[in-house]
Amino acid sequence: MSRKIILGLIWLGFVAYTIWLAPLDQPDTWSIAWKLLTFQLAELNAIIPAIFWLMGIWPMIYACLMFADGRMQNFRAWPYFIGSNFTGVICLLPYLISRKSNQEFSGPIDKWLSILEQRKTGVYLLVITIGLLAYAGIAGNWQDYIQQFFSRPFVHLISLDFCLMCLVFPLSSLFDDDMARRGIKDARIFWSVALVPLFGPLIYLCLRPSLLEAGLKEFNATVTSAY
Repeated sequence: MSRKIILGLIWLGFVAYTIWLAPLDQPDTWSIAWKLLTFQLAELNAIIPAIFWLMGIWPMIYACLMFADGRMQNFRAWPYFIGSNFTGVICLLPYLISRKSNQEFSGPIDKWLSILEQRKTGVYLLVITIGLLAYAGIAGNWQDYIQQFFSRPFVHLISLDFCLMCLVFPLSSLFDDDMARRGIKDARIFWSVALVPLFGPLIYLCLRPSLLEAGLKEFNATVTSAY
């Protein structure tokens, strides 16, 4: 319950901050957004498109946990996943707050879920992330980014949203439940992932056993104990 309260406070705080202190209805907001969507990168500081595209990586990281979890909830995960691609934690947090902790999985693994379950999906996300960070580090102007962070609400909010995506991942029970669902009980793994923003969750996706592997391991253990 304390986790839900913390997540609820984060959601309320960020929504209030967005509406009253950093509203997006500014003349330069749609100009920056249009340049990002039409790949006019020469006109942008490289750090801004890197953060913008990383905000597409984070929903995919959460999707790799949410879509298996959504089978066990009273509501589906896909509306929150779609919404999080446009509004980040504003659409993601209501799912994390409303869901009930569940450490089991049942039912078929469809094509979409099988893609999210594959380790190579985590590898692809990791490689793209490294490329984006390298692009920002090599071509970006950090002094200009800091100036834009304090003067442009769009840059300010996507940067804060990125930080909140990192913060929320270990705070929600979604990650704990995913570990338990796959038979991972070592607390050191939890903390190794939780304390390394972005790369911790990505490496977890690259190495975690699939639901099928975890189920087969549990079945073999049950059969062995029976004999």
